[in-house]
Amino acid sequence: QLQLVESGGGLVQPGGSLRLSCAASGFTLDYYTIGWFRQAPGKEREGVSCMKIRTAMTNYADSVKGRFTISRDDAKKTVYLQMNSLKPEDSAVYYCAAHYIGRDFFGRCVPSPPDYEDWGQGTQVTVSS
Repeated sequence: QLQLVESGGGLVQPGGSLRLSCAASGFTLDYYTIGWFRQAPGKEREGVSCMKIRTAMTNYADSVKGRFTISRDDAKKTVYLQMNSLKPEDSAVYYCAAHYIGRDFFGRCVPSPPDYEDWGQGTQVTVSS
């Protein structure tokens, strides 16, 4: 059974860093795109970043480009989101999710929430002084 478990959230001061982890089990990552998303209170869930695991092709929302980096550890079946230069507006519950792509390894992934079938439970990130 496909399962995603996020961890690494917490409270950080503006300008600080956090690294979120998304541990996957029950499926072969190669045939999936993994995305990171966030949802702040009263706002819609928005895409932050994604990676096609087989080719490591990535994409980022404009609001996080240059500050966030998505990466993977194949041995650990874990996808990370390194978040630097955090701002108060980055505060949200962060989710990872999986989208089955089969052998569509190339081309840009899109972190669009409706495209993703399986979701983790989320981890809270709060950026505040």
